[in-house]
Amino acid sequence: MVQDRTFDIVAIGGGTAGLVTAAGGAGLGASVALVERDRLGGDCLWTGCVPSKALIGSARVARHVRDAASFGLGIPRQDIEATDVLSSVRDVRAQIEPHDDPERFRAMGVDVVEGAARFVSPHEVEVAGRRLRARRFVIATGSRAAVPPIPGLEEAGYFTHAEAFDRDTIPASLAVVGGGPIGVELAQAYRRLGTEVTVVELLDRLMVREEPELADLLTSRLREEGIRIRTGRIVTRVDRKGDGRTVTIAPPAAAAEPGVEGRDETFEVDEVLVAAGRAPNTEELGLAAAGVETAGGWITVDSRLRTSRKHIFAAGDVTGGFLFTHVADHEARTVVQNALFPVRANIDYRVIPWCTYTDPELAHVGLTEAEAHDRHGASVSAHVYDIGNLDRAIAERAAMGRVKIVVGKGGRILGGHILAPGAGTMIAEISLAMKAGVKLGTLASLVHPYPTMSEGVKRTADAYRRSTLTGWRKSAVDLALRIGRALPP
Repeated sequence: MVQDRTFDIVAIGGGTAGLVTAAGGAGLGASVALVERDRLGGDCLWTGCVPSKALIGSARVARHVRDAASFGLGIPRQDIEATDVLSSVRDVRAQIEPHDDPERFRAMGVDVVEGAARFVSPHEVEVAGRRLRARRFVIATGSRAAVPPIPGLEEAGYFTHAEAFDRDTIPASLAVVGGGPIGVELAQAYRRLGTEVTVVELLDRLMVREEPELADLLTSRLREEGIRIRTGRIVTRVDRKGDGRTVTIAPPAAAAEPGVEGRDETFEVDEVLVAAGRAPNTEELGLAAAGVETAGGWITVDSRLRTSRKHIFAAGDVTGGFLFTHVADHEARTVVQNALFPVRANIDYRVIPWCTYTDPELAHVGLTEAEAHDRHGASVSAHVYDIGNLDRAIAERAAMGRVKIVVGKGGRILGGHILAPGAGTMIAEISLAMKAGVKLGTLASLVHPYPTMSEGVKRTADAYRRSTLTGWRKSAVDLALRIGRALPP
């Protein structure tokens, strides 16, 4: 076993959190080792953000071709060749791959070590015949698709998003197990590429973390596109039938009471996609040897992202918090400061936006209306603007969606929710306002270029301003109008 020098930081995991930690630490002059057992880039590059958005992009074009007549274009319908679509997705991934190339990080001064790391003590890990010592460790091993214990599933065969983009075929029919962001994004993409899709969700609606009225609007859109949605149902069994699968579903209560007739429902599909949550990648790290505590396999951290061993940090999905690439980046930046400098920072989760990249996109920051009422009581109000009234949405033939902004006392923004094309970009304006303490009424005075989707935020702020013109405020406005009319021109 080769004994290495002692590094300032050893980052375990080459996804977003590990890459940002390594680049940030090396850029500040620290000695850094980055350990990765597979390929740098992690889930985001290889099986998540990048290829899924490329597939969604192809599916959007397919939809536009089918809807060309609404744009006054007589484009004939095109046959979709699955091999070409999936090859183009991999081409996009290959264009972005150099951003995470090991040689790029070595050029920064990072010691990139290929292999699986395992703690042998609180201050040492073994990897690929080397023993790495460090003043600080950062565990950034991420998460993977969780597979529920459905009878017959393993034998029948299934795939997850991790395998979706290295295939050469698009199934003719598909059951999607799970109605969260991954399941919904891929369900719509496959449907637009010609697949017959059924989504099965245990809870009573899709996208349960989102503002209900916007999630319901999106669900209606998915149904309009031909996606079959079965909420309040659990998959009780999957059986192989020739080259296809038979899927059995039932209400959760019925599934708990086998033999209740008339409650089961079966349907046949070619394949099954499992998108039913995430599981942490911690089993092989030797955390017991390091004294690092976990809860359900997820690593527990404090507000500085320190584990139960204060010199060992964790960032990204492996902590089980917000499982998003941009949050992993945010956490890694905080870890670099806390690992290298005496002035420490607490992680700030108050304003974390996220987006589900359906069409239209569904973006979220802060509290839902129900959550805000629970925390802040009767001072909460919600203000809404329908995207269908927006000139740009009409011009784009995309007049479907809504902006909803939740405010507390004095117009303080507590949450923002947008269903619209480009909602993931639009939500940044609300996020910045929340971060800076800008009140909703102030957004009404912000000048937006015309015509843009972001005007939807301004129109919502206008609605808030109008709602405040009651009582003495309305009387003051009426008085000012009377005085104005009496003044000479």
